[in-house]
Amino acid sequence: MTNRIFACTFVASLLGTAAMPAYAQDAADEGIGEIVVTAQKREESLQDTPISLVAMTARELETRQINGLTDLRSNVPNLQLTPHPNSAATTQVFMRGVGLNDDQITQDPSTAIYIDGVYVARSQGLAMDVADLERIEVLRGPQGTLYGRNATGGAINFITRKPKLGEFGGKLQGSVGNRDYFRVKGSVNIPVGDTLAVGLSYLRAKKDGFVRNAGAGVSRFGDQDRTAYRADVLWEPTSNLSLRYSYDRSEIGDTPSYIAQVPFYPNKADRPRAGAKTVAGLLPNDVVSQGHAFTAEWEASDNLTIRSITSYRKLNNFQNQDYISGAVLGGTIRPQALQRNQSWTKQDQFSQELQLIGSLFDSSLEYVVGAYYFDEDGSYHAANLPTTQPVTRYTDATISNSSKALFGQFTWTPHNLERLHLTVGARYSKDKRAATLATSTQNGTGPIVGVDNGGGRRSYSDFSPSFIIAYDAADNVNLYAKAVKGYKTGGFNTRASTIASFNAGFGEETLWSYELGLKSQFLNNRVRFNIAAFTSKYRDIQVNVQSDPEDIRKTDVLNAGRATVKGIEADLTLVPVKGLRLTANYGYLDAKYSKIINAADQDVADEFRFANAPKHSYALDATYTSPDLGFGAIEANVNYNWQSKQYSSSNLSSGVYMIGSYGLLNARLSLIDIPVAEGMRVGVFGRNLLNKDYYIAHFNAGVPGAVFGEPRTYGMDVIFEF
Repeated sequence: MTNRIFACTFVASLLGTAAMPAYAQDAADEGIGEIVVTAQKREESLQDTPISLVAMTARELETRQINGLTDLRSNVPNLQLTPHPNSAATTQVFMRGVGLNDDQITQDPSTAIYIDGVYVARSQGLAMDVADLERIEVLRGPQGTLYGRNATGGAINFITRKPKLGEFGGKLQGSVGNRDYFRVKGSVNIPVGDTLAVGLSYLRAKKDGFVRNAGAGVSRFGDQDRTAYRADVLWEPTSNLSLRYSYDRSEIGDTPSYIAQVPFYPNKADRPRAGAKTVAGLLPNDVVSQGHAFTAEWEASDNLTIRSITSYRKLNNFQNQDYISGAVLGGTIRPQALQRNQSWTKQDQFSQELQLIGSLFDSSLEYVVGAYYFDEDGSYHAANLPTTQPVTRYTDATISNSSKALFGQFTWTPHNLERLHLTVGARYSKDKRAATLATSTQNGTGPIVGVDNGGGRRSYSDFSPSFIIAYDAADNVNLYAKAVKGYKTGGFNTRASTIASFNAGFGEETLWSYELGLKSQFLNNRVRFNIAAFTSKYRDIQVNVQSDPEDIRKTDVLNAGRATVKGIEADLTLVPVKGLRLTANYGYLDAKYSKIINAADQDVADEFRFANAPKHSYALDATYTSPDLGFGAIEANVNYNWQSKQYSSSNLSSGVYMIGSYGLLNARLSLIDIPVAEGMRVGVFGRNLLNKDYYIAHFNAGVPGAVFGEPRTYGMDVIFEF
């Protein structure tokens, strides 16, 4: 009852604010402002881009308390983000039901993550906070031409703020909240003469977890401890040449998530407050992700821009996890953990991309053509620590991968039919992958004994075309139809049931997507309605299957699956009166396997379901900004995100793992445009105001296990821009 009173009081204060007179603030006075995106490698309006695309500006990110990848959870329909059971700093990304339920260094994710155009290959460390974001773009559906590599589900672009020439400025933000939440974020833009500018940013964030560790080691499960730095230099020696170098570093010292023993669906456990007293030696994770990027742009002519993106990134990841100490098995409490894992991952990658962006024939033909090269090396060492037996199992793996691609996309707008736009694109990719695997054991403090060693090399090639027909039915009404192929490279499986299975590896998977879309804006730019309907044909799916019910560490990758994914994505934005902005986003998914052939040549499709693919999801958002009240203006935001039940494991043979439906209510109330300190705003915020109990992961941990979502959080922040 107290929880509901708290939430209702908070929301009532915001809605009461929304009843104030209409305002006169900014571009919202004129309706819905234009959002410029770079999803197709050139600047263009979101409404002119034939992609099911969600773009969030810096101000929207601030209002919704989105600071990095994991905060997008529930904010974008048909996008699911879950922590991997081994480490909360490893994020599993699913788009339109397409994703990877694993964190092996030898397997690649199905949704591509980019930071300023640079592909980030490893899912470890993707929980990082990016220090100074300008915009996030979420591209739903396969991006086979311009992004290509491992983007069968889609792509997520983090665009950071570029330094500004001739302008000194900055932003400072300090936040505090319950569970000792503390966050300091600062950035400064320093002009150096007329042609050079330097941007520096820093982030420090800490928050206590909500499950106490009653055993040995760190005090709590789920603590957040993060630091991020960024240095950005922009030099424009001439009006047509731009050179930008950036360095970013993110450090994550979060403690492991608490994995609770829970019943099978539809039963559900309550959110725990403490772990077992027998937890032994719980350590914080230690993740360092860093990278250098150099982007050069030369406007060779009015109709041609040449862009080069060179990048080197490095990852060091230590993770540590306790799997359910104090589990109840057969009515008896087992004091030891079901598993205790530690692993060390190192990876470095180099990439080079060259793009030519231009137009021909009096701008009737626009094009993007380019070449891409990627190379990575990595190593993995894991120790499965003793529990009931004094035996430690070790796993060591290495990777050496490379990828090359040529791509092009051409859009023709006939002079006599200027409302018609015909686009054709293609990408040719060639991937080489090599991996080794060594397993060994140690009894107590005795010698380490080698058990088996393996290794393999595989090559893959792919041709992925795309076709788009777009038509401007009116000045602000655009229709499009598209067909695009997505491709994800094959690899190796370190958890294979036999060394022979590891050596053989597995093949690539492909997906053909067919999409119809409408993008419209009307009533004097006060209503925006976009909708896309799609059908995806998924072939040779890489499905991780637990092959030994007695050993949950053993999985095999089946590469003989077929499926169909159908869905709808709709976005509605309204500005009915000055100062009030309403948005509603909806996603629908119908994902079904039609064929999966197992090692015995049997079709076992009936035993599988698509994981992390809720049938229905929606996000509602209302923001109101008052007129100037003399002491500033009031800005109020309320948003609610809901999703239906979803399978969290694809294989039903070991039990039904499902996350029930849930919705989260969030709100923020701010005082902005304060006269005594121009550029200053003060806000209070709350997330999960109804204190909803919900899972964000549910899986087989020897017994059914789950990771719970955060309880109610609240706090305040002060932001000063100059």
